[in-house]
Amino acid sequence: MTDRKAQLAANLAKVEERITAACTAAGRKREEVTLIVVTKTYPASDVRILSELGVRHVAENRDQDAAPKAAECSDLPLLWHFVGQLQTNKVRSVVGYAGVVQSVDRSRLVAALSKEAVRAEREVGCLIQVALDAQERGRGERGGVGVGGIEELAGLVAEAPGLRLDGLMTVAPLTGEYAGRQQAAFERLMDLSTAVRRAHPAANMVSAGMSSDLEQAVAAGATHVRVGTAVLGVRPSLG
Repeated sequence: MTDRKAQLAANLAKVEERITAACTAAGRKREEVTLIVVTKTYPASDVRILSELGVRHVAENRDQDAAPKAAECSDLPLLWHFVGQLQTNKVRSVVGYAGVVQSVDRSRLVAALSKEAVRAEREVGCLIQVALDAQERGRGERGGVGVGGIEELAGLVAEAPGLRLDGLMTVAPLTGEYAGRQQAAFERLMDLSTAVRRAHPAANMVSAGMSSDLEQAVAAGATHVRVGTAVLGVRPSLG
């Protein structure tokens, strides 16, 4: 086993222990929570090692990094998630490799995703990114739509050819009433998920929590956690 593989295996084991302990504390089964490893800034060689270690879900937030990495790893049994703010001019590329786009936050993006999914003859899963730091229908600091815009967007995705409404995603906000209150933020997301599922029962995915707050996300009821640093290490400086 290479040094890097041993390091990633040890880190994965620690994260697995944390998720398992959080599930136990919340009275949940471990299989109710899916780990997504966020591989941004790390090379395709790390993605390959993660696949060898049993990881099946990986996430990226920049198409210019993700597209070549996904192409290099196209032989692996992976589901790629796109989690970053997505510009419409990158949609064709993203639809080429991502099975799930977790950052749907405006109608123009829904239309662009639908057009390209149909063109590529693919079905793309979509999560509405909820901005808990935004005004009712505004945009959040890190993307996402305000609470008041969820219902309309969910309806657009559900009706759009080539798209599948999978659920909701959020990033714990840095400002506003939920700043520093991750547990409360994730519980609010769960309440919003319950409301969405009344109209769209299959949209039961709730993506929340990262390396620093995955326990709070599991306690609130998240179905997917997005973990990068705790698995891959502190990211190299991009500057």
